Amino acid sequence: MLNWLNQLDRHLPVRYSVWLLCAIGALLCAFTWVAFGIGGWLALVCAFGVGLGFRDTHQTRHSVLRNYPVIGHFRFLLEFIRPEMRQYFIEGDNEAAPFSRQQRSLVYQRAKGEPDKRPFGTQMDVGAVGYEWINHSLAPTELPTHDFRVTIGEGRAQPYNASIFNISAMSFGALSANAILALNAGAKRGNFAHDTGEGSISRHHREMGGDLIWEIGSGYFGCRNDDGSFSESRFAENALQPQVKMIELKLSQGAKPGHGGVLPGPKVTPEIAAARGVPAWVDCISPASHRAFKTPIEMMQFIEKLRTLSGGKPTGFKLCIGHPWEWFAIAKAMVETGITPDFIVVDGAEGGTGAAPLEFTDHVGAPLQEGLLLVHNTLVGLNLRSQIKLGCAGKVVSAFDIARMLALGADWCNSARGFMFSLGCIQAQTCHTGNCPTGVATQDDQRSRALVVPTKAERVYHFHQNTLLALKELVQAAGLDDPSKITAAHIVRRSAEQSVKLLATLLPFVQPGELLRGEMSQQVFRLYWPMAQAASFGVNRPV
Repeated sequence: MLNWLNQLDRHLPVRYSVWLLCAIGALLCAFTWVAFGIGGWLALVCAFGVGLGFRDTHQTRHSVLRNYPVIGHFRFLLEFIRPEMRQYFIEGDNEAAPFSRQQRSLVYQRAKGEPDKRPFGTQMDVGAVGYEWINHSLAPTELPTHDFRVTIGEGRAQPYNASIFNISAMSFGALSANAILALNAGAKRGNFAHDTGEGSISRHHREMGGDLIWEIGSGYFGCRNDDGSFSESRFAENALQPQVKMIELKLSQGAKPGHGGVLPGPKVTPEIAAARGVPAWVDCISPASHRAFKTPIEMMQFIEKLRTLSGGKPTGFKLCIGHPWEWFAIAKAMVETGITPDFIVVDGAEGGTGAAPLEFTDHVGAPLQEGLLLVHNTLVGLNLRSQIKLGCAGKVVSAFDIARMLALGADWCNSARGFMFSLGCIQAQTCHTGNCPTGVATQDDQRSRALVVPTKAERVYHFHQNTLLALKELVQAAGLDDPSKITAAHIVRRSAEQSVKLLATLLPFVQPGELLRGEMSQQVFRLYWPMAQAASFGVNRPV
C-alpha cells in the first residue's frame, strides 16, 4: 500500500481540505445555532478544527502538519495506537519503502534526541543466514570523546581534518533550499562536512558557513564554460573559497552508474541556474561521461590540475565500481604517473537518488561491500593504501553500519538517506514529482516552507552526534581505543544455519605489495589486472 500522504499530494486544495471544511462547517453551524438554536456543539467541534489547523501551520516541529493541517494528525494517531501500523499506512509496503523500518525509527529518535533504547531484546533473527554482529571484549575501554576524525590530504597545503561521519552528496535542486540550509547549519554546529552534490555550490550552501566538499560532475556545474566544457577560472573562483575543504570528482554514483541525467527546463529556476552556471528554464544536462579527460592517465592529470587550482586542497574522486579492469586502469595510471588522489569515495549500488530507471536502481553497479573491498585491496596490493584515504556511501545509517564499513577498509562514511530522515523525510517516494510532503525534496516554495530550518538543523546535528556516541560505545565494548582499529576480525557473520565466520576469513583480503610482486591471490586480479592499461579505459585483449 503506497504512502497515504502520496495520495494527497496532487492538488493544493486537497491538502487543506479538512481544514477548509472545518471553517465552512463552523460558519454554517454558527448560523444555524443563532437562527434556529441547533448545532451549537457541532460549531464548537468545527471551531476546534479551525484552531487546530491554524496551530499546525504555525508550529515548527512537524513538517507534515505544516503541509497537511488537521489531516496530518492521522499519521501520528496511527503511529501512537500501534507503531507497526506506521509501515503499512504511513510509509508504504516493502516495495514502496524499501529501507528498514527499524533504521528509520532509529534515525528519527536520534535526530529528535529521544531515547533509542529498546525493550524486550533484539528484533533481529539472530539465527538467520547473513546476521552479523561485532565481538565484544571482557576488558572494555573508556574513550574521552566521540569526535572521531581522519586527516585527508596529509602533506598537502591545506589538509582537512574530517569527521568520520558526513553528509553525502545531495544537490540543491534535488533538495529544497530549506533542506540545504538545515543540513549545512547542522554540519556547521557539529563540525562535519556537507557534500554539495554535482549541482554545485548554491547561495544556500554558503549562508550557514558549514564545511563543504565540492563535487564536480560531468556537467561541470559551477565551473563550466558556456559550451559545457570545464572552466579553470570559474573552478578556481569557487574552489579557493575557505568554506570549500575538499574537491571531489564524480565519475559515477551508486544509484544510476553509467547513466547521465536531465533536469527539465521548467525545473531550472533562476536560483538553480545561478548555482550551476547554466541558462534558466533550459534543460540542464549531465552527460554520462566526462569531457575533460578520456583516459586514466588524463584523469590523474586532471585531478592534479584541480588540486593545484584549489590551492592544494585534498582532491579525489567518487565512483561506483563497474568493470574491474577500468578501476584497475585508474590504479595503474596512479603508479605510472606518480599522481595519486588524496581520497577515493566508493559509492555502493544501494545508494539512492530522486529518480532513476528501475533497472539501474536494482541491477547496475557493484554493492558497497564488494566495491569498497576491491578498491581497498587494490591499493593495499600496490602499497598505495597509506597515501589515499577511503570514504564510502550506500545505506550507511547506524553506528554498526559505520563500524562494519571501517572493518572493510573505509576511513570514513557518508550518509544521504540518514540525514534526509533527520530532516523529516518519511520516504513518501514522491521526490521526482515535486510534491514532497515534508518539504525536503521539492522546489515548491509553499511545501519547502514547512521545513523550519533552525528546528531541522538541530535534528541534523543531534543525529550526527548521537550516532557517533553510539559508535563510541561500540568501540569501547570491543575493547578498542579508536574506530580505526576496527578490522574484519571484529565482525562476525552467520554464513549458514550451523556456521559463523569472521569477515576476515569469509572475505578476501590481499597482502601489502602483492600486485607489485605479481602475486595475484584472487581470481579478480588474475583475470582482469592484465587486461587493464593506464592509457585507456578499454582492455588490451578480448575478454
